[in-house]
Amino acid sequence: MPHDIRRSCSILATSAAFFFVPLGSVPVRSQQLIAITSSRSAAEELPDAPKQQQQTPSAAGAQLVPPTTPDAGGPQQTKRILGIMPNFSSVSADAKLPPQTPKDKFIIAAKNSFDYSSFVMAAVQAGFSMNSNSYPQFRQGAVGYGRYYWHTLLDTAGENFMVSGLGPVAFRQDNRFYTLGHGSFRKRVFYAATRVLVTRTDDGGSAPNYSEIIGAGAAAGVSTLYYPSEYRTWTKVGQKWLTSCIIDSASYAFKEYWPDINHKVFHTK
Repeated sequence: MPHDIRRSCSILATSAAFFFVPLGSVPVRSQQLIAITSSRSAAEELPDAPKQQQQTPSAAGAQLVPPTTPDAGGPQQTKRILGIMPNFSSVSADAKLPPQTPKDKFIIAAKNSFDYSSFVMAAVQAGFSMNSNSYPQFRQGAVGYGRYYWHTLLDTAGENFMVSGLGPVAFRQDNRFYTLGHGSFRKRVFYAATRVLVTRTDDGGSAPNYSEIIGAGAAAGVSTLYYPSEYRTWTKVGQKWLTSCIIDSASYAFKEYWPDINHKVFHTK
């Protein structure tokens, strides 16, 4: 058989064998090539399909950890001390409060003056004053106690509205007492006792406590209008002025430790 005829027969035989081979006998590599080609074609048909972004470990961790807020913690101030002493102007340690409006200042002054605890506290103070015979002209007995009582009420309301109302509005000062709440005993007592001399302003700074110093003096001057004439001298007004500042200083020192006392003694948060 000529060479060309043998070559043609060989090519025809090879082609026939290729077309009649079962699909299961196609090599594995050929199947993988077909699958890859199909996937590429499908991807090319959807060019705008969204792709899933992989999160980095740091980003994933940031989503799992909730934001933290400062823990105020510690014993808190109460509106009243033992139910008989108004404490509406005291702020718990580390508390963050917005600036006051003039209305807010007068509201605190009114609460400290006309809350039921104010009347109870005035009754206690009047009893001590009568027992020590602070004003002999008031005399003793029920009538004398009544005089002591209403004079004490007027003194309390007058000083509250001067020191916590008009003064803070005029001098733009904060009339609240911010508890320190931490540090040594000496540090806390010194801080609290000196709040009659230094106070916080409306913009968060510090300034001489004009509200306390001038307000207490003004209240002592106004009190001469309803006290006996013997107590209308400059000496008596000065003594009352100084006494009011000392009492307020001691009151701040006690209020500084009131949350701790309330927590340890009465087991109240």
